[in-house]
Amino acid sequence: MALPRDVIIAIDGYSSCGKSTFARAIARRYQLIYIDTGAMYRAVTLFALRNNIIGTNHFNRELLIAQLPQLKIEFKKIQQSEKEETYLNGENVEQAIRDLQVASFVSQVSAVKEVRAKMVELQRAMGNTGGVVLDGRDVGTVVFPQAHIKIFMTADPVIRAQRRMAELLAKGEQANFEEVYNNLIERDRLDTTREESPLIQAPDAIVLNNSYMTPEQQMEWFEALVKNKFGDL
Repeated sequence: MALPRDVIIAIDGYSSCGKSTFARAIARRYQLIYIDTGAMYRAVTLFALRNNIIGTNHFNRELLIAQLPQLKIEFKKIQQSEKEETYLNGENVEQAIRDLQVASFVSQVSAVKEVRAKMVELQRAMGNTGGVVLDGRDVGTVVFPQAHIKIFMTADPVIRAQRRMAELLAKGEQANFEEVYNNLIERDRLDTTREESPLIQAPDAIVLNNSYMTPEQQMEWFEALVKNKFGDL
């Protein structure tokens, strides 16, 4: 079963639904380029934290906007893992952008109009030739509304928090379930209510609730979707 060479697959949904894992699996299965749009916003957030632009009691939006032209965000495939990892101004920040502190501030940073405009510009440049799968919050509604396949992922918040806990513990980080759960709920609130490109389901997106699905079952679901849409190319 194949896909058109110029296919664009957009996967949107809530935090910790497994969007990145699913998108990476699709990219490997169909030999597509994977673009983690959420990682791009996390990279900007990491930059803001490192430069004291944002913190518990402050957020200098004007300074962040002024610094945007200096930020170079790209993805490079690591030979050992065969995964695309995130680079910020030449530094591999794949692990640094995944910690809970970045997660606590990324919704505020991603709500800034100028930040979103810059990231959307970069995402379109990366994916405009097709042959890509992107995951994020507004891929199917803003970045590529013409995407051939749009999926909206969701899962039970408790299960999402458990998954996030497992990720943090696997990396040797300290994690408190209540803190992780509350962070998730707050991110949901911020993502769905922000003025700029809120998280919403595109009218033509297909919902995937993967609360009780294995990765293998999700891929079977996707392959059935591809066959239904494109047939046997």
